[in-house]
Amino acid sequence: MLTDILKAFIVGGALCAAGQLLIDFTKLTPARILTGFVVAGVILSAVGLYKPLAEFAGAGATVPLTSFGHLLAEGIKKAIASDGFLGIFTGGLTAASGGVTAALLFGLAASLIFKQKDKM
Repeated sequence: MLTDILKAFIVGGALCAAGQLLIDFTKLTPARILTGFVVAGVILSAVGLYKPLAEFAGAGATVPLTSFGHLLAEGIKKAIASDGFLGIFTGGLTAASGGVTAALLFGLAASLIFKQKDKM
């Protein structure tokens, strides 16, 4: 168990460190960096590198934004296998719909439970 935690910490930390380096040493906006991480996840998944990384690092690779790109790519692969060409358009949305729905519902619940505070 300790080795699993260590692997997750090292891989997740390396992904976060890469993002921090991009923030510190480039003129890229945070939105572009986040988008780049998602695209990197898609590319790594397409060439077959992300799945072994996720199996090795566990949460260190399945929690960051690169995992969202991997999820989209895997959903598209599965949808193409079952639906053909139409799967290109539906696979990513179907694969990500559960997580996006949960995020929206938890955000709505938090907005109803907690009072908004204006910033000065």
